[in-house]
Amino acid sequence: MKKPSVPGKSPPIKPGKLLTLVVRALDDKKAEELRVLDVSRQSSITDYLVLATGTSEPHLRALRIELERVLAEQQVPVLGVDSSRGSGWTVVDAFELMVHVFTAEKRAKYRLESLWKDASEITLDSCLKNGRG
Repeated sequence: MKKPSVPGKSPPIKPGKLLTLVVRALDDKKAEELRVLDVSRQSSITDYLVLATGTSEPHLRALRIELERVLAEQQVPVLGVDSSRGSGWTVVDAFELMVHVFTAEKRAKYRLESLWKDASEITLDSCLKNGRG
């Protein structure tokens, strides 16, 4: 599913640039075990999965708030946010980009990396230094 265009709004940000901004924001807020998977060939609902670990529930909340700020600044529509208090797992769905932030325990339990083992991994250096798109 591709991001809808909204009349009167600035042109949509390229997915690669958005990916760079999101990864940088998570990295700046000290997200751990940051990984980026290109799932565009495996998924019809998103192109990239960003996976990160937060150290605590307050850290997860801070990461979510920062993600929402970055997306709002870029006028990126958010399909949904799921961050039930105490769940240890926050999901921010921004169409081409889906971000999952977990506590270490929840990340180990759900092992999304293994579910998407056929996806291509994008290096953090590529995201942080060069951007994509």
